[in-house]
Amino acid sequence: MKSDLAARHCIPCRGNVPPLKGAPLEDLRHQIDSGWRIVNEHHLERRFKFKDFREALDFTNRVGELAEEEGHHPDIGLGWGRVDLKIWTHKIDGLTESDFILAAKIDRLASR
Repeated sequence: MKSDLAARHCIPCRGNVPPLKGAPLEDLRHQIDSGWRIVNEHHLERRFKFKDFREALDFTNRVGELAEEEGHHPDIGLGWGRVDLKIWTHKIDGLTESDFILAAKIDRLASR
């Protein structure tokens, strides 16, 4: 793990804060797996690949449990041998530190 982000917890966004842009996004980007992409300074995306549908479904369920524990929910696309994740903070329609915390926690799940 590149940082301690996975050891932290997501903090619910109450709104009225600007989404992260520029250098702060890049600083956080370097603390998560390089498989994540920042798209238009708006959201994070990553595709996880698996050997079959069952493994992809099991991972999806583990991500779902994690999302419930953290109170922070990614968009999840499930297909044969793949899981596509998209993370952003809906309340501000952009990225916060909590999005990167969730990404780091998902990376930790994927490495198990």
